[in-house]
Amino acid sequence: MAVLFFTGNMNRKILYLFILYTTIFLNGCLNYYQETTLKTDGSGEMFVHYWMKLATAQDSAFVKQVGVFNADSVKREFLSNYSHIKKVEVYTDSTDTTIHAKVELDFQKLDSLNNTKAFKEANLSLKNGAAGQKIFSQFIPPIATGFGVNPQAFTLTYVYYIPGDIITHNAHEISKNKLTWKYKLSDIGTGKTITATFRPFKLKETPIWIYSLAGVVLLVVIIFLFRKNKS
Repeated sequence: MAVLFFTGNMNRKILYLFILYTTIFLNGCLNYYQETTLKTDGSGEMFVHYWMKLATAQDSAFVKQVGVFNADSVKREFLSNYSHIKKVEVYTDSTDTTIHAKVELDFQKLDSLNNTKAFKEANLSLKNGAAGQKIFSQFIPPIATGFGVNPQAFTLTYVYYIPGDIITHNAHEISKNKLTWKYKLSDIGTGKTITATFRPFKLKETPIWIYSLAGVVLLVVIIFLFRKNKS
């Protein structure tokens, strides 16, 4: 199994070159895993991991030349002025002859990721819904494989940690505030939109004792200054 990085506007030429390679050389598949943690203010963190099985360990050199598993190319796909890439890792696992790419990043606003090449067509959105509610959504664009590739061999998984009480969703799995969507490439069709409506958790209020303590400190300072000036 393997991961798919084409959730947005991943270069189509690279995709077709990659599929051609998989058709000729590979018996495995391509997998994509995306995990996103949203925060109440709309910022958050994302982890992307995609991987594929190679026919032989020597094939990794060819795949890296295509660019999908080249660290610099991967970084450029996720780079923008509104997100910060914390880590990019590309490696080959000799134990199962797989090649992997991992990306860790944080973002100021979810929709700011639409400015990256990787998510140019994803229409990531976090907007106001009914009173006191938020609506999150991400579009998974259609991908034409061709070359006789079996679309069942491509898997995509999306995990979102939602900062609130979930009201409605179209996820395949839910566990508290964790939503998971799982697709085969054949399920995408003309595109899929994953979405959830939720009531955000209230921001933690500052404890009253902190205000009381601050008041006491301020009073002590005033008394000290008053006595100093008087003397």
